Amino acid sequence: MSRATDQRPAVSALAGSPKALRKRLSHQQAEQVVAVALADASPGEADAIAATFASVAELVKSLMGRQQQHTLESIVEALVPKAPPTPNALKEAAMLAQARTAVLESGDWLTAAQIAGLAGFSLSNPSAQPNKWKREGAIFALRHHGVDYFPAYGLDAAYRPLKAMAPVLARFAQAKDSWGLAYWFMSANSFLGGKRPLDVISRAPEQVLAAADDELQGVAHG
Repeated sequence: MSRATDQRPAVSALAGSPKALRKRLSHQQAEQVVAVALADASPGEADAIAATFASVAELVKSLMGRQQQHTLESIVEALVPKAPPTPNALKEAAMLAQARTAVLESGDWLTAAQIAGLAGFSLSNPSAQPNKWKREGAIFALRHHGVDYFPAYGLDAAYRPLKAMAPVLARFAQAKDSWGLAYWFMSANSFLGGKRPLDVISRAPEQVLAAADDELQGVAHG
């Protein structure tokens, strides 16, 4: 004899002999079925176990739903700022974006592939030599959208790093990142009589190095 011990539509627990249950399961509309075989149990015990499984199934579904919701909320919280940006932060961001745009639009930047082509390097791995220069501190590069951009003013006529670049970069190693270096090179410098370091470094490298030292002294003295 087989009986339905729980008629709730979400979870239905059936107890009975395998033969009887096969027939009843053929009429079920459920997407999934969990079967438990009992080697030695009375019909009453089978009913009690089925009812227990039904109640536990509801609890498991509820807990899994809550866990998924919690996971989703955690992801959303990680993606959304803890607090909306302040007007000052928005203003600073806009100014920074404007400054970086001005640097990139100055036209003084070359990719590793462009340098390789101009210098006659192997195009099988165009980034190899420029990246080696960058690691050695012979030149710097701006990282923008996954691409390195090297300053053309830091290269000589053969598209190798100017010898004057290394000591200047060494001076600023602990003081400026790549964007800070780009701002400094393209800004009018009072120590250079209002000229920009990028316009002077190829013909008067010692003056640019002295301007870098002057810049650092000014920072050190506040």
